[in-house]
Amino acid sequence: MKSLIFSFILLLGLTFTGCSKKNDVDYMSIADKNVKQNNITKAVDAYKTLIKDYPSSPKTPEALFKLGTLYQNKLVKNLSEDESLKKAVDLFSQVYVKYPDSKIAPKAMFMSGFILANDIHDFHRATKTFRSFLQKYPDNELATSAREELSNMGMTPSEILEKQKDSKI
Repeated sequence: MKSLIFSFILLLGLTFTGCSKKNDVDYMSIADKNVKQNNITKAVDAYKTLIKDYPSSPKTPEALFKLGTLYQNKLVKNLSEDESLKKAVDLFSQVYVKYPDSKIAPKAMFMSGFILANDIHDFHRATKTFRSFLQKYPDNELATSAREELSNMGMTPSEILEKQKDSKI
């Protein structure tokens, strides 16, 4: 009888050990693995769980950024292109608003402005975002690109080419 009780307790302990809650690193790993395997739904779920369950984790800004990239590339099913792009802007914005000191915050702010300007065509918000970017990160590697985006705001590709051609004359 003692061995039966011992076996039951051992089995119970192994069951609970096997069902332990995943941590932020586990969720990031699961999400990244699923992205590589093109299982976007599972990747989105893992990123969202990490963000929700571990808001103070150093992995959270990266998870927000990677999730934003999935939406930017329109890889999340059952959303229109417009909805997907707006969701990407929202996720990138969360990175630089909630985690302004993260190393990925400047890139997230730039990407937010880029999508607003080039995909959503909300030139007012894009201009505001790029100006904020240049105030906060004037020496960032993306600062030159942010200045170019501002100088070409609202122009078509052919207008930009014409402008460049005229400036060389």
